[in-house]
Parts: sequence; structure tokens; C-alpha cells
Amino acid sequence: MTAEFNLNLLAVLNRELGADFDRAKFEHVAVFDREREWIEMRLRAREACRVRFAALELEVGFAQGEEMRTEISAKFTRERVEREFAAAGLVIAEGYTDPDGLFALWLARRR
Repeated sequence: MTAEFNLNLLAVLNRELGADFDRAKFEHVAVFDREREWIEMRLRAREACRVRFAALELEVGFAQGEEMRTEISAKFTRERVEREFAAAGLVIAEGYTDPDGLFALWLARRR
């Protein structure tokens, strides 16, 4: 499902910007960046190709294996949320999680 969603970006660019992406020349790649605690969605060129964006009067080349990042999905631990809030002058006032602790909603207040 995620791969189809990511690859659909090429159809959107083709439609909205008059691009000529060939979907078959790209593949979906997901990478977890442990340091930043996020997942990056990327599209990787299966082969060297050039893409024209008619609406922008622009042509872009992709080398074989070259990737373009299409999405960042951040995953926050409670500790990271506390650090981010602290940097903004906030503290956690209340928090709610699902029974498995996989999802959370944090209410913050000023320090």
C-alpha cells in the first residue's frame, strides 16, 4: 500500500506539472533513520533517465540508483517529545496512549 501511494506521486507530478515520469523506471524505497527517529520514503531510479516538467520548463536527470526523498514520517519517543517541548518552552501536561503504547497524544503547557 505504501509503495503504491509513494509511486502515485509520479502520476500526480505528470498531471499537475506536465511531467513525463515513467513509473516503471522508479521503485519505492523506505529507510529508517535511527539517529533522527524517522522513516524516509524515497523513489529510486532503476536506470538513468531524464524527466521533463513542461509547466516549469525544466528537465531533470536521474542517475541509475539516484533517489529522491518523497516523505518523512517522524516517530517520537516520550523522551524526544519532552526534548522538543522543552526547546519550545513547554512541558507535557497530560498524555494519552493506545493500550499497546504505539500511538500517543500529548497535551503541552508553558513551563
